[in-house]
Amino acid sequence: YLRTFIYPFFTRGRPFPLQLLFFGTLFCIYNGFLQGYYLIYCAEYPNDWCTDIRFTSGLLLFLLGMGINIHSDLLLRQLRKPGEVTYKIPQGGLFTYVSGANYFGEIVEWFGFAIATWSLPAFAFAFFTLCCIGPRAYHHHRYYLKTFTDYPKSRKALIPFVF
Repeated sequence: YLRTFIYPFFTRGRPFPLQLLFFGTLFCIYNGFLQGYYLIYCAEYPNDWCTDIRFTSGLLLFLLGMGINIHSDLLLRQLRKPGEVTYKIPQGGLFTYVSGANYFGEIVEWFGFAIATWSLPAFAFAFFTLCCIGPRAYHHHRYYLKTFTDYPKSRKALIPFVF
């Protein structure tokens, strides 16, 4: 939701297409309805769910992913001065290890949510997120390697030290 409603207003450079904002909003409404409906009407949690290892580990993963996502977006926003549209190499944070640190954070975030809620719709959304933005990270990585001769060769596309 952060990426749909907040991030576009802080980006510098090229204008953000209204069509993407519209479809992103539509998707978020549908996904929010699906997640909310399941959690309100279908899910049954025991009274001690808040102390269950699935909930606590999922919550920690969610918060870790959110922190990575927010920090990475902040670093990306600081890359360009007002009016600049050229690409620059992201530095710092998880960008030290991966080209798609913001994507990695978002994927971790939603898998954390899926584990914390232990629900099929949440796992489906986490998997959908991985399938949609995982390839974007890979293509950004390839673009950076092709465009910048000084791009760090040890940097991976999405998962630190792995992929």
